[in-house]
Amino acid sequence: MTIQQSIERKLQAGFTPVHLEVVNESFMHNVPEGSESHFKVVIVSDEFGGKRLIGRHRAVNQVLADELTNDIHALAIHTYTQEEWNTLQQQSPDSPNCLGGSKS
Repeated sequence: MTIQQSIERKLQAGFTPVHLEVVNESFMHNVPEGSESHFKVVIVSDEFGGKRLIGRHRAVNQVLADELTNDIHALAIHTYTQEEWNTLQQQSPDSPNCLGGSKS
């Protein structure tokens, strides 16, 4: 099972999302071809209702604790309720370009 598949499986089980995107963005970074180290997650679940952004991110981090400890270098998390997702016209933000580990 790939890291991406593991992320997808755990998030499906943990949140029963109405929409889930797990995008391997490793190709945007200076890593070997075929790497699975940089991901973007877009998850829409009613379980996020009434939770602040920090609580939503903590919940995702808890579900993916093993992957974050051992495999994932960077994880962009975008969490929405169904209502928020509909307001955004069902589009997630693009990830920024990699700065190569430096802000300069």
